[in-house]
Amino acid sequence: MTASDDSIRSVAFVSLGCPKNLVDSEKMLGVLAAGGIKLVSDHDAADAIVINTCGFLEASKDESLEVIQEALERKRAGTVKRVVVAGCLVQRHRAKMLEWAPGIDAMIGVFDRDHIMDAVSGRAAREANAGPGTAGTDAPRYWIAGNALQAAAERGIATTGLTVNGKDGKGIGYFEDDSNRFRLTPRHWAYLRVSEGCNQRCAFCTIPSIRGKMRSKPVETIVSEARALLADGAFELNLIGQDTTSFGNDIGYNEGLVGMLRAVDGAVREHGAGWARLMYAYPSNFTDEMIDAMASLDNVVKYIDMPLQHMSDSMLTSMRRHTSKRQQAELLEKLRDRVPGIAIRTTFITGFPGETQADHEELLEFVQEFGFDAMGVFKYSPEDGTPAGTMDADPALHVPDEVKAERERELMLAQQEVAFENAAYQAEQRVQFDVLVDGPAAGATAGRATPGVSEGGILHVGRCYHQAPQIDALTYVLSREKLAPGELVRCTVVGSDGYDLVVQPTSDIERKVILPVIRS
Repeated sequence: MTASDDSIRSVAFVSLGCPKNLVDSEKMLGVLAAGGIKLVSDHDAADAIVINTCGFLEASKDESLEVIQEALERKRAGTVKRVVVAGCLVQRHRAKMLEWAPGIDAMIGVFDRDHIMDAVSGRAAREANAGPGTAGTDAPRYWIAGNALQAAAERGIATTGLTVNGKDGKGIGYFEDDSNRFRLTPRHWAYLRVSEGCNQRCAFCTIPSIRGKMRSKPVETIVSEARALLADGAFELNLIGQDTTSFGNDIGYNEGLVGMLRAVDGAVREHGAGWARLMYAYPSNFTDEMIDAMASLDNVVKYIDMPLQHMSDSMLTSMRRHTSKRQQAELLEKLRDRVPGIAIRTTFITGFPGETQADHEELLEFVQEFGFDAMGVFKYSPEDGTPAGTMDADPALHVPDEVKAERERELMLAQQEVAFENAAYQAEQRVQFDVLVDGPAAGATAGRATPGVSEGGILHVGRCYHQAPQIDALTYVLSREKLAPGELVRCTVVGSDGYDLVVQPTSDIERKVILPVIRS
């Protein structure tokens, strides 16, 4: 029998995938906690397990299914009563989930997170798409709206005249509630979702088929959430969406990304101080006004995460990126010229169908010459239902795995050389940065010797403005005093360790030793 209602008193939660998925998880955890469900980290101590899945790539699908099977094994052993699966894998592969993982008790798509309490408790407030005769049986319940417009209508939101076309100014927008989350990030930094979905339809990407087209969150809602996160102790707000450049296009917000950045900057300024960091910018429509806003707004970090994917025109065309090498190069130069000190992070795809050695060498040369502040490389993964997946099935276009691996290695070695040189130069010049302390360094002990530092101290880990959480390099802070997570400390770079910086609080270095006066 399927457990339900009062028998479910505790839940363990697994969040997989990207920061957007993490925000979904935080919201579902907040709903569960508000409903009186105890949140536990020990899966064997939980009555139910929720897995918020990722379905973006084949590898992420495999990882999600592995975690689901582990939970189902606990259910078969009698240590947990219910297994609930949510997120992108459910939305993308709803018809196959019970074939892949029989025994799931409930499923929730990306537009139906507010049904998490029903799913976990076993109460079938709405048996969405459950076939005839399933009421009162052990058949799994599922809530999987086909798109945002359908989900809005089911919640009583007026949808007449509204669309999910993504950029016609008449969109339904992001109507879901991300407030009152149970945050899984440290208190001093948080993700702030500004939009959901994407209009771009890149040849390799499954996001529009899973999350739908662009849906911007109303600016007043973003500001309200920003204020709440700041009041809760956050110093750093990482602004996320699938395509933050296109913010506002779908809902007719004419001020767009510039207006949103100004509004968030104002909220941070009201609070006193903080960092607002722009992530997931798309290059093709990034305007001069957006560059100027980044340069002029004091609380918007001089950092941009902008996935470029390639620097060969033939590849950019095949990928359906709606831009060219020249346009991207000019944009990068504008950013560096007009935003002093800006850190530019990007990602590239290697081994895309039809990529030639000449395409790869063109990208490699650009990486070596431009010198990105941070860079990641993904080996192309064919995905069902995408144009690129069809292309990859053509033996004439398919790039062998061993070639992908070698190209990835060459690109990352080129970036490593750039990054190592930059870090060493900053140490040589004894550059000063404000460092946001994340906490004590793992395994750190007081008095441990550190490269570039002549004396011991207490070792902490933190980040400068050019280091986004969980994806970029780190800064190790060796201080005389213990520092608290969330402190912003002015530091001097005294050494480097590969990608990472080694710093000391500037006040420690400049502290003068005052000798006692000896009187005769």
